[in-house]
Amino acid sequence: MVNLVLGLIFAGLFFASYQTDRRRLRNGVLLVVAVWLLVQALLELLISLNPWFEWLSLLVLLGPPLCAFVFAGFLIANGVTMVRREGRGISSLLPFAVGLAVFMAPVVAFLFVISGQPVLAGLAAFAFFLCSYLGCAFVVFLGYAIVYSKLKFNPNPAAIIILGSGLIDGKVPPLLASRLNRALEIYDGATLGRPVLVPSGGQGADEPRPESTAMKEYLVSQGAGADDVVEEDRATTTRENLDYSAALLAGRGIHGPLLVCTNNYHVLRAALLTRRARLNAEVVGAPTASYFVPSAFLREFVAVMRDNRLTNILMGLPMLGVAVLITVALMNSPVV
Repeated sequence: MVNLVLGLIFAGLFFASYQTDRRRLRNGVLLVVAVWLLVQALLELLISLNPWFEWLSLLVLLGPPLCAFVFAGFLIANGVTMVRREGRGISSLLPFAVGLAVFMAPVVAFLFVISGQPVLAGLAAFAFFLCSYLGCAFVVFLGYAIVYSKLKFNPNPAAIIILGSGLIDGKVPPLLASRLNRALEIYDGATLGRPVLVPSGGQGADEPRPESTAMKEYLVSQGAGADDVVEEDRATTTRENLDYSAALLAGRGIHGPLLVCTNNYHVLRAALLTRRARLNAEVVGAPTASYFVPSAFLREFVAVMRDNRLTNILMGLPMLGVAVLITVALMNSPVV
């Protein structure tokens, strides 16, 4: 009964927060906690009806670590695929490194614990707390990213900002083309007048021209009116994409509602940034090659954790404190 009541409370908090602004990461926290508590409540009900369902309790306990190892194996396999298709690089090696770390962490922690060294045991405890926190944070991020990407958006925005993602030999690659195609779908489907299209992206050190120029050429070649396309050719980051594009539109008297178009793995972080920039905007995603998604989601998760580093540091302090207490207790223990 307690789990049911708490689950309903957190569900209510989620819907209240969602109605206020669905671009909040805390929505994901509230949603995951509510689902977890309601699942526990359902499990308690099933066991009360038939004790045979008690095996589900074991499944709930063993499920997360088993899923973690399965996920780690998938990441390693995905890393191999990324290296074959994209070559060696941070994006390609990241899933392989994370998957290997998941497999090695329990082994290293066990060796630390049995070493008999209080400091190593304390480090193992801190690593356990930290890994648990990161695992929960990733579930929240991934879960709400999927939920947010499925939400309905305004089909008649005043403008559509398309985030750049890099050119290849000065031309629009498939990843960027998917964003542009998604923007064109919304542009063609608008019923209250054609929105302004804002391809946003500056010129990288390895690019012969600004991304926005190639993006505009693509949009016009696919049927967009040249007068409906306004280039933003200075941005080098997502934050700059949003800030510079919003300023460009404001100079033309356009303040919203805006729609930001990116790939599905990037939707939630872009939405968080639009909220931080106080933009009246929603974010919509375009499909991405399946082999690229795991690595992309991991990079987005790392970026979100970096953007919220102060919160993460504050959350880590109690974990560090408990680990220090464990270390001190073991040092003063006659058994060790």
